Amino acid sequence: MPRKQPRIREDACPARDVLNRVGDKWSVFVVSLLHGGPMRFSELKRAIEGISQRMLTLTVRGLERDGLVTRTVTPTIPPRVDYELTSLGRTLLQPILALSAWAEKNRGAIQDARGRYDAKAARSRAGRNTDRRAAAS
Repeated sequence: MPRKQPRIREDACPARDVLNRVGDKWSVFVVSLLHGGPMRFSELKRAIEGISQRMLTLTVRGLERDGLVTRTVTPTIPPRVDYELTSLGRTLLQPILALSAWAEKNRGAIQDARGRYDAKAARSRAGRNTDRRAAAS
């Protein structure tokens, strides 16, 4: 008799909220860049290819809200805004760097697996198309 798996509610997973933050497209980039020390908003923008100003603003606000980044405004003309990792944000570096190292080490194996999967899927599609043509004749 198969064992019944318990259902897990999304809000019951304490890691879900944190994973949503660090698993988004841009947060890991920002945290990784701030590993080297404080950076101005414009420096972050230049360093992250493809990010819009609005998306960077939303990302750093979210990281600040979660206590991972501090925002310091220096009253100059124009105002200077710097972002820096908090002590909590620095603790996130270890898992990010570990995941990055794992990804680098296993990138070739993952690409090989994707190639095998895609080839198998293409053969399967080709077989279905041949069957449809034969049935239509």
